This record gives sequence, structure tokens and C-alpha cells, in this order.
Amino acid sequence: MRPRKALGQHFLHDRTVVERILTLAELTADTLVVEIGPGLGVLTEELARRAGAVIAVELDRRLAAYLAERFRGTNVRVLQADALQIDYAAVTGNRPYVVVANLPYNVATPILERLLTSEHPPERLVVMVQREVAERMVARPPRMSFLSMLVRFFAVPRIAFRVGPGAFTPPPKVESAVVVLERRAPPLPRDRWQEFFRLVQAGFAQRRKQLVNALASELGMDKERVRELLDAAGIDPARRAETLTLDDWIRLYRTLSEGEQ
Repeated sequence: MRPRKALGQHFLHDRTVVERILTLAELTADTLVVEIGPGLGVLTEELARRAGAVIAVELDRRLAAYLAERFRGTNVRVLQADALQIDYAAVTGNRPYVVVANLPYNVATPILERLLTSEHPPERLVVMVQREVAERMVARPPRMSFLSMLVRFFAVPRIAFRVGPGAFTPPPKVESAVVVLERRAPPLPRDRWQEFFRLVQAGFAQRRKQLVNALASELGMDKERVRELLDAAGIDPARRAETLTLDDWIRLYRTLSEGEQ
């Protein structure tokens, strides 16, 4: 029996949308897929037909029990767990994998951050998110955000197509979009990530302020010293965080790191 409701989720039912997602996922008989938020299993069923194995991660106990029964004896493993807490290396046995998911709107961003920064990240992500989130993920200057910077640090993103509310049951009040993220080598080693993203967060914490003021305030640094570092990195201190490229932030981080030595 199908669960009637599960945490306010909107279940994908449009088969055309499913087919387009499958095409983007580029699955083969050897592919391991991690699906987050499988819902009632409409996408899961098609993933199972085309991939070698599917790990369906579902937080809701009722849905997980339903899915486990529905896919008993197949190549689908249902894992009742929080996608923000699981160890992806352990779950996948350190095998290469792709993520295909209709991410819950309220936790899409933290799930993406968890996956991208994982010690065993996916090779590709094909995710459906709220359209506004998708647009922030692929934004370019002068509309950058912390999310777009995070995504571009780890991947090459693109919006594949938009999805209307009618593709879901019940229909949400917002549009969705499917985003493809192809993993790339991060421009800094892992032991530098925390410091780098602290700098980026400081820049975006007070978006309306000039960069020199935002960084001085958030990092607790002397304003004139911050101005000197920005000048040394070739960045106008009067600019705002959303106008900087990833290369700008990397250059500023390296200048800051050298200045502290």
C-alpha cells in the first residue's frame, strides 16, 4: 500500500521528465546510482532498469518500507537514512557512483554541499531542485552567491531543463529545474577548503557592503590591511562579493595566505 503523505513531499509522476533525466544521467549496466529522496519510486524503477545497481536513500520510514517491499529481489537497495548524515564512501563501498535525485526543496543546498565536499564524491549529479536554487547554482558575476561559488569550486554546472508543477503529485507552488553537475578537480587541496570557504562566507555575509568593509568586519581584520590585500590580488576594494569570479576568490585567498606568513 502506498503511503498517503510523507513530510510534505511532492512526488514526481511525469514519465517524459523521467526519460529526460535518465538520458542526462548517461547510465550503463556498470553504473552505481545513488538516488536521494526516491518518493514512490517512479524514477527508481527506471534507474533500476538501466543501471547496474541503485541505492535509494529515503528518510521517511513509511516510504522506505514501501520501497523496500516494492523493489524486493531487484538491484535496488533501499536505505532508510538521512542523506545529510550517511558516509557515502561506506554506502557505496568506495565504488564510483552518480547521483540522480529529486531533492527535497528545504534541504537541497545542504545535501549538495555534503555530496560535493564528501571524501568520496559522485562523478556526476543530475538533480531536480527549485528553479530559483538552480539559477543560483549556475549563476555568474554579477549574480554570484555562496552556493554558486561552492558548486563551481567542485563541478561544472548547467541547467538542463525546467519542470512545471504539473509533473508532481501534489503539484508544488513553484517551478523546478534539472541541473547537471560534472565533477572537476578542486582548485585547492582539501586541507585548504575550510579556510577558503570561510573567506568566501565572510564576503557574502554582508552582500550589500563593499568587499573591503564586509571582509574587515567578518574576519576581524584592519580595514586598511584588507584594502592592501585586495589591491595586491588585483581586486577593486569597492567591489561586492557577487561580482567576483572563482578565480578572483582563489587569487585573494592565496594573497591572504601569503600575507599571514
